[in-house]
Amino acid sequence: MPSEFVPVGVFSGKHVLAELGGVEGRLLDDEEFLRTTLASTLTDAGATVCDVIAHRFEPQGVTVLAMLAESHASVHTYPELGAVFVDVFTCGERADPEHAVRLLAKALGTEPESMSTISRGRPAKAVM
Repeated sequence: MPSEFVPVGVFSGKHVLAELGGVEGRLLDDEEFLRTTLASTLTDAGATVCDVIAHRFEPQGVTVLAMLAESHASVHTYPELGAVFVDVFTCGERADPEHAVRLLAKALGTEPESMSTISRGRPAKAVM
C-alpha cells in the first residue's frame, strides 16, 4: 500500500432485510408519506440521507429508494396485502440499520414480521 494512502472509511457494514405486514393500505400507497417517513427514520437511526426518489405504480404500490452517505435503503409496498419489503444497508458504525427498520415499522403502525441482518465486508485493520 502506498504511504500516501489514507483510509477514509471501513469496508464493512450491516445489511438488513425485513418484511412488514398488517399496514394500512392507504399509507402504503402514499408516495409523499413514504418518502418523508423513510428519510426521517433513517436520519433518526444515524444515517446521512443524500437523496430520496420514489415511483408510484398503477393501480397501486410505491417503491422508495434512499441514497445514503453510508450506502442505501429501499421500501417496496403492496397496499393490497398491507405488506412491505424493506432493505437497509449501511457501512461503518455510525448508522444503525436495524433501528431504522424498527422505527419505520413503528411509523407504519406495525412490527417487523421478519428481519435478517447480514454482516458484509471485512473488519478494519489497524493503521500503523
